[in-house]
Amino acid sequence: MNLKKLNWLFISAFVLVLDQWTKVLALEHLDWHIAHPILPFLNFTLAYNTGAAFNFLGDASGWQRWLFIGIACLVAVIALIWLLRSRKNERALPFALALIIGGAVGNVLDRIRLGYVVDFVDVYVKTWHWPTFNVADSSICIGVLILLLLMLFKSD
Repeated sequence: MNLKKLNWLFISAFVLVLDQWTKVLALEHLDWHIAHPILPFLNFTLAYNTGAAFNFLGDASGWQRWLFIGIACLVAVIALIWLLRSRKNERALPFALALIIGGAVGNVLDRIRLGYVVDFVDVYVKTWHWPTFNVADSSICIGVLILLLLMLFKSD
């Protein structure tokens, strides 16, 4: 194992710190479900997500918290192992995995500390709103998109 691969975890740490910092700001400065317009298509709106993506299982009795903590930890460990096994000259793959690790850990910390994930980015068109999300969610989505593009355009 090349220890330089661990340098990719600085990206994970950056994502984690940015995610947690923005969530603290959201909790300190936003009121629950009150929209604060930023742009004609963007509000900051504080929301608590006890479920997964799109609040899947959000209305369950509480057991889902531990399920999603377990899944996110498993994803982070798999991504870390994959990162450590990546080729020395690869850049996009470890970058994508680092984004996923940072995002997964950010949301796990919320679930452990608070019992839910803090969301605050509200993107919309007219009256249609995308489910509210956060920096960790964005990082995970970008990482997964990069992985999909790498798989789609792989030239081995």
